[in-house]
Amino acid sequence: MRRIYFLVPDIATTKRIVDELLLARIEERHIHVIAKRGTELEDLPEASLLQKSDFVPAVERGLAMGGTAGALAGLVAIALPPASTVIAGGILLASTLAGAGVGAWAGSMIGVSTANSRIKQFEAAIETGQVLVLADVPKNRVDDIEKRIKQHLPQVDIEGTEPIIPAFP
Repeated sequence: MRRIYFLVPDIATTKRIVDELLLARIEERHIHVIAKRGTELEDLPEASLLQKSDFVPAVERGLAMGGTAGALAGLVAIALPPASTVIAGGILLASTLAGAGVGAWAGSMIGVSTANSRIKQFEAAIETGQVLVLADVPKNRVDDIEKRIKQHLPQVDIEGTEPIIPAFP
């Protein structure tokens, strides 16, 4: 999947974009709208905390760093004299998993409280009343969807795509 970013001038145009995406068979759960705080979105699909924050990248970083730290701690633990080679593998595995779990938890706490770094570049436009639409589409349909939106709504700015979106958000 790839995420396409559309910067839209108003809510009426946003509704037309969402309609175009639905007609192009993009499910509503893959469409996310971000507007200035207090803007009435009516029946538009509002972006959730997962889209507005850096939750997923932070969990990934925490998992990697915690797992690495746990593995190193496990290696240190088995290098100490009382550890036998029989339990050494278990110590290494347990410390790696524990480190990964703690790292993922810590990363999620940080990520939830941090604004999405990709969306930050649109904050000024959103504060002036424009609306940001995020659409997660299959990567083989990106060009088709962009062309369809430009054909029907030429006033919409397509702000590019983001590489691969994880499957779980």
